[in-house]
Amino acid sequence: MNHIIKKNHNISQKKISKNSIKVLYRLNKSGYEAYLVGGGVRDLLLGKKPKDFDIATNAKPNEIRKLFKNCRLIGRRFIIAHLIFKSEIIEVSTFRAKNNNIENNKLCSNSKKINNGMLLFDNTFGKIEEDVYRRDLTINALYYSIKDFGIRDYVGGIKDIKLKIIRLIGDAETRYREDPVRMLRVIRFSVRLHMHIDKKTAEPIIKLSNLLKNIPPARLFSESIKLFCFGYGYLTYIRLRKYSLVYPLLPFLFHTLSKKNTIFLKNIIIKCLKKIDSIINKKPICYPSFLFATLLWYPLIEKIQILLNTKKLKYSKAYFISVNYILKKYSVLLGIPKNIILIIKKIWNLQKDIEMKKKYEIKKIIQNNNFFQALELTTLRSKIENKIELKKILFFWNKKKTFF
Repeated sequence: MNHIIKKNHNISQKKISKNSIKVLYRLNKSGYEAYLVGGGVRDLLLGKKPKDFDIATNAKPNEIRKLFKNCRLIGRRFIIAHLIFKSEIIEVSTFRAKNNNIENNKLCSNSKKINNGMLLFDNTFGKIEEDVYRRDLTINALYYSIKDFGIRDYVGGIKDIKLKIIRLIGDAETRYREDPVRMLRVIRFSVRLHMHIDKKTAEPIIKLSNLLKNIPPARLFSESIKLFCFGYGYLTYIRLRKYSLVYPLLPFLFHTLSKKNTIFLKNIIIKCLKKIDSIINKKPICYPSFLFATLLWYPLIEKIQILLNTKKLKYSKAYFISVNYILKKYSVLLGIPKNIILIIKKIWNLQKDIEMKKKYEIKKIIQNNNFFQALELTTLRSKIENKIELKKILFFWNKKKTFF
């Protein structure tokens, strides 16, 4: 274990949330070990502002609940404590025992796996020296102590931060099989932190990419948002393609569409991700709804065209049937929450209103909460389809919206 004393690192208590410090002190005062751990420590070392602070301790979940009235225990695979404050939620986890599977393919008595190696249940508690080997990346396995203000590094995380390396702890294939989402985390952190992936960490990814099909859609949707909606979506998409990880996340991109719609879809993905990257924190856009309203637009158009050609329906009827079909299908397939589905539907419905340009509805349309998202979709469509009509429509609305 490498112990980095206070004078040899750049972490200042002033940059740690007051609630986290209070939690650490109370756990220590009650006789428990407690450390700031994970991405919070990593980001502080990199000079970044952590989005949250996690704590690891030898206190059991029920013991944590006794100490904190604002505690809520969550999780099935591994029970953790959420300490709920007005401005943040502090996640407190109990040290986990080292999974013997890492060394000799035997499993801890309180852990359960399915045939492909995925860990389903894991509530075996242990010591800090064991807990470190249950974490995924070396750069996320650093423990900061409020007692001596030092950092405990058991797996070379400090060195990997300096060398800008993303490295899994333990055998990469085994760790990916335990939790296939680790493949997505490796990609996400490598892009977000501008680091390169260790060769042994990268090698098994393409071979094991299909394991993501075993992950619940809702969890994959959550990961998709982290990958694509935080300012580095385009570069992440390129790296996901390199490692054959796009299909498990966005399977509809590989469904058969007409040649024209296939080209449109491929182009709009890139433009959509670049747009989200460029407008993060700049415009009133709900990124997940805008992302999926855009990515599912041409599958929707394809369905409409099929109904128009085969069923000879009126456009309004074909549109209504297609919207409901696409949203129902992909809400299940992709795990899209109902609130996002409703916004997607509103963005699509506004496309017709934007194209119709009814004078008596202009003010109402512009004041619609989803207008900016809908107009951005129209803008992307104009760039992709290169239609003069759409360009005229955009000119009209960009001129009008400046008055509201």
